[in-house]
Amino acid sequence: MSQGPLRSLRVVDFTTMISGGFAASTLADFGADVITVEHPTKTDPIREWKPIKDGESMWWKSLGRNQRCVTLNLSSDEGQAMALELVEDADIVLENFRSGTMERWNLGYEELKAVNEGIVMVRITGYGQTGPKSDKPGFGSVAEGISGWAHSNGFPDSDPLLPPIPLADLTAGQYAAQSAVYAVFDREMTEGNEGQVVDVSLYEPLFRLFIGKVEAYDTMDYVSERTGNRSENSAPRNMYETADGYIALSASSQRIFENVMAAIGREDLIDDPRFETNADRLDNVEELDAIIEDWTSERPTDEVIEVMEASDAIVGPIYDMADIFEDAHYQARDNIVSVEDPDLGEVKTHGIVPKYSETPGEVSHLGPSPGEHNEEVYLEEVGIDEEEYERLSEGGVI
Repeated sequence: MSQGPLRSLRVVDFTTMISGGFAASTLADFGADVITVEHPTKTDPIREWKPIKDGESMWWKSLGRNQRCVTLNLSSDEGQAMALELVEDADIVLENFRSGTMERWNLGYEELKAVNEGIVMVRITGYGQTGPKSDKPGFGSVAEGISGWAHSNGFPDSDPLLPPIPLADLTAGQYAAQSAVYAVFDREMTEGNEGQVVDVSLYEPLFRLFIGKVEAYDTMDYVSERTGNRSENSAPRNMYETADGYIALSASSQRIFENVMAAIGREDLIDDPRFETNADRLDNVEELDAIIEDWTSERPTDEVIEVMEASDAIVGPIYDMADIFEDAHYQARDNIVSVEDPDLGEVKTHGIVPKYSETPGEVSHLGPSPGEHNEEVYLEEVGIDEEEYERLSEGGVI
């Protein structure tokens, strides 16, 4: 049994795709017993996402890790009844269907609450459960557009830019996981131990990250524009070319700026009127970036980092995955761990984040096969007999 901090919680996960999968795997990483429910013949589409090795999607192997997988047809009466049996002993239910779908399946919050008064139902949708757009379908790319993210991302002379990873889905999944735990904590602290609904949209978690932007628009009609690798708040902050690659550098305080100037042998610029204050540096950022890159571009990355760090400047290399696999700090922190997988053999995967001193989570296995835990869950835990199990299997219910 896991010794993670959520080891006493059971989660029934009715979600598909990324947002729900990331919420489920986050809870499972820290010890929650997550039972992921898929349709008997229409399994999670993530199982078909590339890259694929030996028929197995790396996306699914990651998002499905630490979970138990069962199959169940939620559109059938018997499937709905079986789903309610799973919910009876659960603490949390995750779902990310279009608003109203769970109600059509007789699995809305009122139905769940009728069999388990303490259930916490986490609902992830594109636009949330309320508002004029609540009945619209939504994917992460749309959320990245309407949240303001795409408008802010990219270079000043470029088009709006979507992120290279499903950022809205992953952020919503993280919010869903942490919000579920908040609701369970509230349930345990409240007389009556009643659960509640947690309403998570795909766009709101990203919108929440725009610190200060709402206030700036309200009071000054200020709208941020794309800044590329620069910051509108401090300078220098950029990605600088070296003789053999790139480095990322940020000097968001006066002291660090002075350390950078010392590293490149330009202490004379500390008192230069163009760069004396952060506001001055922002006004003259083109000149400042050119001065720094003139120095970095003549030296290999390792030398740039060594000299910068000797002056206590904040700098780092630009890594790809091959670099990450070789980095000693990643290794020391167990950021990548090995897991034995029945389909792929030994596979490396992300370690647990964050790290707990007394109740660390663990990665026990990667994403299972569809219905891999049907017998374990339905026969041993729900308690149906072999004859009923065979009948439900043959009838396409499980």
